[in-house]
Amino acid sequence: MVSEKQVERIGNSAVRLTVTVDRDTVKKEYDDLVKEYAKKAQIKGFRPGKVPPEILERKFGESLQAEASQKVLEDSLKEVIEDIDEQPLPYARPELDGEIDFDINRDFTFSVTYDVYPEIKLGEHKGLEIEAPEVEVTDEDLEREISAIQEQNAIVIDKEEGTVEKDDIVTIDYRELDENDETVEGTSREDFVFTVGTGYNFYKIDDDILGMKQDEEKVIEKEYPEDAEVEELRGEKKRLSVKVKAVKQRQLPDVDDELAQDVSDEYETLDDLKKDIRSRLEQTAESRVYEMKKQALLDKVLENSEIEVPESMLQMELENSWRNFTSRLQMNEDDVLQLLTAQGRSKEDLLEEWKPDAEKSLKQRLLTNKILENEEIEVADEEVDEHLEQQAKQSNMDTARVREYYESQNLLDYVKHDIQERKLFEKILEETKVKTSEKLKLLDVAGGNA
Repeated sequence: MVSEKQVERIGNSAVRLTVTVDRDTVKKEYDDLVKEYAKKAQIKGFRPGKVPPEILERKFGESLQAEASQKVLEDSLKEVIEDIDEQPLPYARPELDGEIDFDINRDFTFSVTYDVYPEIKLGEHKGLEIEAPEVEVTDEDLEREISAIQEQNAIVIDKEEGTVEKDDIVTIDYRELDENDETVEGTSREDFVFTVGTGYNFYKIDDDILGMKQDEEKVIEKEYPEDAEVEELRGEKKRLSVKVKAVKQRQLPDVDDELAQDVSDEYETLDDLKKDIRSRLEQTAESRVYEMKKQALLDKVLENSEIEVPESMLQMELENSWRNFTSRLQMNEDDVLQLLTAQGRSKEDLLEEWKPDAEKSLKQRLLTNKILENEEIEVADEEVDEHLEQQAKQSNMDTARVREYYESQNLLDYVKHDIQERKLFEKILEETKVKTSEKLKLLDVAGGNA
């Protein structure tokens, strides 16, 4: 069938595949198609199955040639791609390059282009020098964690004096008034609860109700700036009737052994809790520094390497980022698109913003896979078992159930790959010279989530 094939790399990890099919194959495919239709065609003046081929060709010749050309193209393309090294990416459908010139009396030549796995010229990745910060866990970090635990274990009680102060939890009724002190339709709200100082209310009246007492009612007059947070209020003047119905406050527990015991049965004393918190914070600091070293190393390797990311691979990465974005917002795609439109933006604008980071991330993953391939890092079954046991411990689950989940979701290969990556970078970082760039607090590198 195929008399000639040629593969040409055209840049950006794409190839042009040119295929020539001999004319005997072309003619046979066309003749077979005509015979097949002749058996089925129903044309006035001829019995079914007795239509002469030349009649069919006069009436439907153009359509028959188009169908034959498509069949020859698909069959020959499948044959060639199965036989060459330059395989298209799973999501990179070959695109026809130019117009089809199909003649049943000549060889048929066509070209398609598609993306292939990129060629990677891996630069030096061992014995490099990088910079990373030194992160220390301080008493301030410990106190911040203890304060968070206090907040989590606080109880809400009625405030004895009933006077509104910052951080109080209030229940209010409110309504907007017109120039005649009548309620503006659709603005009434009853039993609205919020914490004073958070700004979690439409009219932003946190400061205006300070000092009010339970059961007190007053009219608040507000003038909003042109840059007000709520668009509908920008440059507006509002008169609001507000009634405070309840004032509550959080009562924090004492920081003592009893608090530690309330947190977990594992702790008998406050010192036990503090030791565990400090240990966890130190693990967090160590993990963050490791990730920063790893990123610095990958940045350096990327500088020394050559790699072109295929356009289809980049688009797939951006689409994954989009799906993750909508998932984090807990909104369906149509609602997210409407939200962007209201902001004068589009999905395309967002993807364009993400493009540089997505391309860099892809390059670094491809480089990591290339280094893994070169280093041949092995992962024993025992290491996978240990990883699953750690996952089970962190989730307070039975190890067998965790394994069952990973197996049912076909995730064990991902676990193995993660272990390979960790072992790889631990090995390379041992051979890397790390200079301390600066000393940082844990909060600086943990984003407040230590």
